[in-house]
Amino acid sequence: MALTAIIEAHGGPEQFKLVDLDVGQPGHGEVRIVQKAVGLNFIDVYQRTGLYPMQLPHAMGMEAAGIVDAIGEGVTHLKIGDRVAYASQPPGSYAEARVMPAAQVCPLPDGISFEEGAAMMLKGMTVEYLFHRTTPLKSGDTVLFHAAAGGVGLLACQWARSEGITLIGTAGSEEKCQLAVMHGATHCINYQNADWVDQVRSLTGGKGVDVVMDAVGKDTFEGSLNSLKPLGMMISFGNASGPVPPLDIGILGKKGSLKITRPTVFTHIGDHATCQAMAKRLGEKVLSSDVKIFIGQRFALKDVAKAHEALEARTTTGSTILEI
Repeated sequence: MALTAIIEAHGGPEQFKLVDLDVGQPGHGEVRIVQKAVGLNFIDVYQRTGLYPMQLPHAMGMEAAGIVDAIGEGVTHLKIGDRVAYASQPPGSYAEARVMPAAQVCPLPDGISFEEGAAMMLKGMTVEYLFHRTTPLKSGDTVLFHAAAGGVGLLACQWARSEGITLIGTAGSEEKCQLAVMHGATHCINYQNADWVDQVRSLTGGKGVDVVMDAVGKDTFEGSLNSLKPLGMMISFGNASGPVPPLDIGILGKKGSLKITRPTVFTHIGDHATCQAMAKRLGEKVLSSDVKIFIGQRFALKDVAKAHEALEARTTTGSTILEI
């Protein structure tokens, strides 16, 4: 049996229930993991609220790290006793142990702790595909990154610095801006007391940025388009403030033949080999200290509702984990 956080109806954090579930044995292509730490991500909020509907009841969570203690037939890249981490469908990581498909479970290097592993996988592989698999980016390019002091943002700041890319961040306080700059942002704009679109234009000599990476959604979408240089790329990869309203595609032409995409990490990691390669590059960045995993908040599994309240209130910095 494993203590597991589930929901039986979509809604607020009060929907969480803690139950003991039979973990069972792994089937073909599956592994069983005794989990040591669990990561929290905004996609968990989307799923809990029903923005991304799930068949209920359902266990929650997409990311964790632990030790493999049973393997099903057909699994060749892992063995019993391996340290592993993952960010993967289906939800169910808010648990002491679980059985899940093995294809997206990745070896965790010895030099990376379970807490770091749980905190880095979804956010880190998101940053990996943003910088390497979505649009060509090279040293000297300029990126605008919203929520630069969040879990994904702080990794992106460090990643950009390691690749020679200028990153202009936005955040909601001077303290958060200072944190982003400490982690590698070239500039960070406090959107509470500045017109960030004007600031971006000023910082780029009126040209705009090559790429916008925007997981905020509704509140920043129009300003993000207005921050791009002609032929720039808008990467909309989240909806923290709500979904982006329908778009008249003609506006992209009027604003300078802009490009736009709405990627997800799960498309990229759907292929086993690609997933393992992304995790390997992430691990190398962490082991080299180019990227350090900042865990700003820790909650017990039983306090998962409080963790979600903090996440939605945007009071968190860096990554948030559940301790098992």
